[in-house]
Amino acid sequence: MSENNKEEVKVPFVIMEEVIKVFMKSVEPKLSFKQIKKKLKHQYTAEQLHAAVNFLVSENRLTKRGTVIFLSKEKKKETVEGENTTAPQSGNVFEGVIEFTQSGNAWVMTPESKKDIAIDFRNTGKAFEGDTVKVRLFPIKRKSRLEGKVIEVVKRSQENYSGTIHFDSGKYLMIPDLPQFPVTFLVPPDKLNGANSKDKVLVRMAEWVTGAKHPTGIVSLVLGPAGTNDVEMHSILLEHDFKLNFTKEVLAEAALLPDKISEAEIAKRRDFRKITTVTIDPEDAKDFDDALSFQKLPNGNYEVGIHIADVSHYAHIGTLMDDEAYARATSVYLVDRTVTMYPERLSNELCSLRPNEDKLSFSAVFEMTEEAEIVNEWYGRTVIHSDKRFTYEEAQRVLDGELKIFSNELKTLNSLAYKLRDKRFKNGSINFDSTEIKFQLDADKKPIGIIIKERKDTHLLVEDFMLLANKKVAEFVSKKKVNGKSVQFVYRIHDIPNDEKIKAFGETALAFGHKMNLSTPSHIAKSFNKLLEEIKGRPEQYMLESLGIRTMAKAIYSSENIGHYGLAFPHYTHFTSPIRRYPDVMSHRILAQVLDGNYHEDKLLEDKCKHSSAMERNASEAERASVKYKQVEFMETRVGKDFDALITGVTNFGFFAEIIETKCEGLIKINSIKGDFYSYDEKYHQLVGKKYGYKFRLGEKVRVRLLKTNIDKKQIDLMVLTDGLY
Repeated sequence: MSENNKEEVKVPFVIMEEVIKVFMKSVEPKLSFKQIKKKLKHQYTAEQLHAAVNFLVSENRLTKRGTVIFLSKEKKKETVEGENTTAPQSGNVFEGVIEFTQSGNAWVMTPESKKDIAIDFRNTGKAFEGDTVKVRLFPIKRKSRLEGKVIEVVKRSQENYSGTIHFDSGKYLMIPDLPQFPVTFLVPPDKLNGANSKDKVLVRMAEWVTGAKHPTGIVSLVLGPAGTNDVEMHSILLEHDFKLNFTKEVLAEAALLPDKISEAEIAKRRDFRKITTVTIDPEDAKDFDDALSFQKLPNGNYEVGIHIADVSHYAHIGTLMDDEAYARATSVYLVDRTVTMYPERLSNELCSLRPNEDKLSFSAVFEMTEEAEIVNEWYGRTVIHSDKRFTYEEAQRVLDGELKIFSNELKTLNSLAYKLRDKRFKNGSINFDSTEIKFQLDADKKPIGIIIKERKDTHLLVEDFMLLANKKVAEFVSKKKVNGKSVQFVYRIHDIPNDEKIKAFGETALAFGHKMNLSTPSHIAKSFNKLLEEIKGRPEQYMLESLGIRTMAKAIYSSENIGHYGLAFPHYTHFTSPIRRYPDVMSHRILAQVLDGNYHEDKLLEDKCKHSSAMERNASEAERASVKYKQVEFMETRVGKDFDALITGVTNFGFFAEIIETKCEGLIKINSIKGDFYSYDEKYHQLVGKKYGYKFRLGEKVRVRLLKTNIDKKQIDLMVLTDGLY
C-alpha cells in the first residue's frame, strides 16, 4: 500500500487496537480473517475489519501470507521528518507524565518517544493531570505529530484533589479546582465527612468503575466555605502536597537551637566581620540568605565575597526539622503568604543574615580585576556582620545618585556585574527578563490593584553574583576526585528546547512580526536574545516572555551533569538559597565534605534530586494557581467593562486574550463571536469567518468585554466586540 493510500484510509483507532488485542490474547500465533471476526464477536463490519487489518499490515504490525495473518516480528523503521532518529512505531508503549489542556485533550511527555504524544480527550482513560501513564501509539497518521491512547495509570500524581462540593440532581459532586481536570467526583452522602454544598474540600479517589461517568470520591478534609481567602490558599497548598504548619515536635526542636555563636565556632572560620558587607532584598523579605562583601585590595583588584546563610550548621541530617525541610524541598510563595521550608526560628532568625548581627555563612570569595576577570577564588565557612540591609528600591537610589551610603561599593559591584553579564550573553546565555505581577491587597487580602514589577540594576546586580557563585562552586566540585572517582554533586541542569515547542514559539513570535533563526541551539539562543530586546516596552512583551519561558525545557536537579543550556554554563548548581531550597543545602554539605577531606558518596542523591525537582514543580504550580485566583478575584468587580487585549492563544473552541491593562487572560468561546461562523485554521493559528472572511490571529489586538468570572475554576470569560468588523 502506498503512503498516499495510507493517508486516505479512515479506520477507527479503537478497531485497530481491538485487532491487536486479539493476537496478544490468542493461543494460536496465526489467525484467519474469519477467526479474527469471530473473536471480536462480529461487532464490526467486514469492511471495517479489512481496512483495519490492511492498515496494520502496511504499518508492519501484522504480517499477511495468503489467508493467514500473524503479528510481525520486525519493526518498520520510519524517519520522522526533520529528525535523524528512528520514529517510534505504532503499537509501541511509552511511559510519561500527562498534562491536560482546557479542551480536555492531553499531551504525554516522555524522553523515549523523542516527541510529545498527543492524546485525544476520548483516549485519556482514567488519567488525571500530572499522572504517570503508559501510552500506546496509534499508527502514525501525520509525521508532524505522534498520537496515542492511555492504557494504564502507573502512578497518581497526588492522593488528594481539591475542589468544591455541589448538590446537583440529588447527587453530591466535587468539581475539581483545576480547569483542565478531566472529570468530577461523585461523593456518596455517607462519605461527605460533614461537608456541605459550596464547601471547599479535599477528596481521595475510592474507585472508578469501568464505564462509570464519575470516579467515586471520599472527602478527606473539609476546609470551609469556598471563596474565602484562607480556605482557597490552604486548598492550593494542600493539593500540591505542602503542609500548612510545622508539627509541635519540629518547632520544639528548632526552639532549642542556641542564639549565641560560640568563640570556638568563630575560630574555625574565616572572619569577614570587619569587611564592608550588605544585603539587598525585596522590601517585604524576612529571610536574607545572601550577602555581598566588598573591598579593594592593595594590588588594585577587588575582593567580592558572596556569603550564603550556613543552614547546614544548624539543621543536621536526621533531625526532625531537616527531615521536614527535605519533604517540602522548597519554600512556597503565594500571593498573600510565604510557607517556609524550615521553621521561622531558622529561616527568619538564626540563619537570616540580618544587619548588625554576627552570622554564620558559607562563602565563595573571588579576587577580580576591573574587567571582572577572576584571578583567585576561595570557598569555605565564614562569619560575617552585615553593615546595611538594603531594599532593591533603596539600593537603586544609591546607584542613581540619590543616596550616598556605600555608594562607591555598590557602584563598583554594579560595574563588575555588568561585565559578568555581558560575558555571559556573549557566551550564549539567554537573557530572560520575565515580568512579575504583584498585587496590592487590602486588610482582608482582597486585590485592589495590580502592579507590573520592573527589574532594575539592583535586581540584576544580585542575580549576576549569585549566578557566578553557583557556576564556580559547580566547576570547583566537578574537578575533584576521591579515590580516582569524580565527586557526586547536585547539578542544576537544563536541556536544549524541544523541536516542536520551539517551532511553535517561532510561529507565535512571527505572528507579532518577529522572525527567529531556529536552525541550531546556538542560533536559538541568539534569536531569543534579539527577540527579548525587540519586545521591551511593547504590548506583547509579557505574553512572549512568559511563553518563551514555558517553551524552554524545564531546568531540574540531577547528579548527572549535562550543563545548563539557558545560561550557557557547562557546570551549574544551586548554592545560594539554602533557606528556601533544599538542593542548596545538599550542595553545601557535599562542598563541606570535599573541603574537609571526608567526602562519602550518597547512593540516594539522584532520588533526592528527583524529589526536589518534583516539589519545585508543585511549588511553581501552587504559586501560579494563587496568582490566577487573585486575578479572577480582581476582575470580578469589572464584569461588563470593555478592555483592549492581545490574542495569546487560538484553539478549535475559541481564543484566549490577555487584557493589556491588568495582564489577566480570558477565553472567548468560538460560538460567542457574533456576525459570522468561524472555523479554526491550525496552520496559521487563526479563526476564519466563513461568510466575511475576517480573521482573529495570534498576537492581534482586540476589544473585549468581560462577560463573567468563575472563581471556583479560576476562569475569565470574555466576549470580543465585533462592531465595525463586517
